[in-house]
Amino acid sequence: MRASLISLVICETANAKAGSADPAQPPTRSAPHYFEATVPAQLIVSRATVPFRGGEATLTLKTYPPDILLAEVRCDLLDAFGEEVVALKEEAIARCYQALRENGGKNVEQFSEEYSFYGVAAYGGDPEQFFTHKDRIAALLKSETLVLDQREIEYTLASQIKYAKNDLVIVEWDGAFLFDPDGDFESVIELLELANLQLLRYRLLDRQLDERLHEVARLIEQAPVKTRFFFRAAEVSRALRQVMLVRSTSIADFQAIEREIKLIGDWYWARLYELVARKFKLDEWRRVLKEKLEAIEDVYGIASENFTVSWERRGHIIEMIGWYVLLIGWGVLLGLDVYFSRR
Repeated sequence: MRASLISLVICETANAKAGSADPAQPPTRSAPHYFEATVPAQLIVSRATVPFRGGEATLTLKTYPPDILLAEVRCDLLDAFGEEVVALKEEAIARCYQALRENGGKNVEQFSEEYSFYGVAAYGGDPEQFFTHKDRIAALLKSETLVLDQREIEYTLASQIKYAKNDLVIVEWDGAFLFDPDGDFESVIELLELANLQLLRYRLLDRQLDERLHEVARLIEQAPVKTRFFFRAAEVSRALRQVMLVRSTSIADFQAIEREIKLIGDWYWARLYELVARKFKLDEWRRVLKEKLEAIEDVYGIASENFTVSWERRGHIIEMIGWYVLLIGWGVLLGLDVYFSRR
């Protein structure tokens, strides 16, 4: 048996570095012909061998242009189910965070996603033979040091998918166990990296919507109070532009994410992605974001209405002033006419 650990952290970056496409291994499982052309392109920025726990590991920096950076650490394991694996994973994750900070990662601690893969290869027979270690498998997938209840172990191992008789993928929120006698893990890893990318994008979009909603609401609320009878046109115009910009860009980003998901197709990869999406609660994220986009629609309506009312109010005031000036003028003319008629 051969075992390996692959840990990654993905975050936002101001400027994604230039990279090159990784020579992809031909997938052994069925996939639509447009799969590679439709999913976000993953580029390799650098790959180096680094010292790690008395041995060596491979540190790879990847990017999803234009604004996502991913750090990945890979090392061999003596025992995929050993007690030292948790400490190895934590150190690998720490090295990933360090690499991201050194290479332009933004808000690494607050807005990032981390994930680990435990690969088991070079074995004979069915992967279920390793379920003698199912308590360790479940604990590693949950990054848990406590002894788990049997029902929790069974629940964790139920999130699995098989393609061939001798392979298996078990998916959890924090990691995945990959069983393949040939060690053909790359396509599965790339797909789960894509799922982490979608989750990160949802979180970033959620943060952006929150920030814009609060900022625009504040401008609209404060503008009439500050100016009493008149809005400050510049502030309201800026608020409207912000609402329209975030509304259009958010809808475009949201639709792009959903399009990428749909184009994966109804194949093995789609079924695996569906399993991962349930664990990552991507449907719930989509629902929340759609509700916030609808809230932005409401804010846009309120801003437009208030902007219109402000100009209408100005028009009424100008009209009233005009009438007062006209009445005063007619009064003056009438007074002068009476005065001169009496002389």
